[in-house]
Amino acid sequence: MKKGRITKLIGGLYTVQDDNRQEYVIKPLGIFRYKNISPKVGDIVDYTEDNITKVYERKNELYRPMISNVDQALLVNSAKKPNFSFLLLDKFLAMIEAFNIVPIIIVTKVDLMTEIELEDLKKKLSYYEQYFKVIYFSKVTKVGMNEILDITDHKVNVLAGQTGAGKSTLLNTIDPNLNLATNEISKALGRGKHTTRHVQIYEFGKGYIADTPGFSKLEFENFQSDQLKYYYPDFFQHSSKCKFHECNHIHEPGCEVKRLMNAGEILNIRYDNYVTIFQEILAIKPKYKRD
Repeated sequence: MKKGRITKLIGGLYTVQDDNRQEYVIKPLGIFRYKNISPKVGDIVDYTEDNITKVYERKNELYRPMISNVDQALLVNSAKKPNFSFLLLDKFLAMIEAFNIVPIIIVTKVDLMTEIELEDLKKKLSYYEQYFKVIYFSKVTKVGMNEILDITDHKVNVLAGQTGAGKSTLLNTIDPNLNLATNEISKALGRGKHTTRHVQIYEFGKGYIADTPGFSKLEFENFQSDQLKYYYPDFFQHSSKCKFHECNHIHEPGCEVKRLMNAGEILNIRYDNYVTIFQEILAIKPKYKRD
């Protein structure tokens, strides 16, 4: 019996890699169907040369693409073209935190900014650096390349971020071996006709990488507004000092988060974005499924 990780699923056949990256293409035991166990890409499993025999408990799982045991999300935001958006950043951070995945903020295209513009952006993002890893990247100067490789080492990473932020360019610059795969990543991992038949995590340096089309839409339909505060680590650490135990940091009196924001200790734009997202979730009408 061996232990490994599922890296690919195509038409009911699973590719399992061992610690030496040796691959085995096998099927799960038939009894899994009766136990309602459906192995996913990313799962840690026991296997023989013919079958997957055991699926270990997952620490998290995503549904677009269908992968599990994700360590961190590379959250790609462009400095320019398109312009950096703190609202998009905060939306992505909340969504990623909700999935119990560690977010890594990557700012691309920094070479398109003037020194003054970049200094101003870094000053604002220094607040985020208290809670999240922030990496600045340029395909021109290669700044940030080694840092990204180091942080993804031996991790299962997912790729998320705004359209046009340079996700494919980042991947190809850091790992040229992905050149053929990048144009296919979106199709293979959730966009287009291959959604249910082809799911894969790609080798990336000494780790793995997957695209996450589910994050690109930034849909908060399954979120509860009163849960949003738990996905803001900077708010949560101060919430015990709020007057009300279940304070949502919106209109409640004696709110420690609002006090710190007014005192300049919590970034104003971060709080404003929180309120915007909170109101957006409130405005979503619940969808009722028919029996």
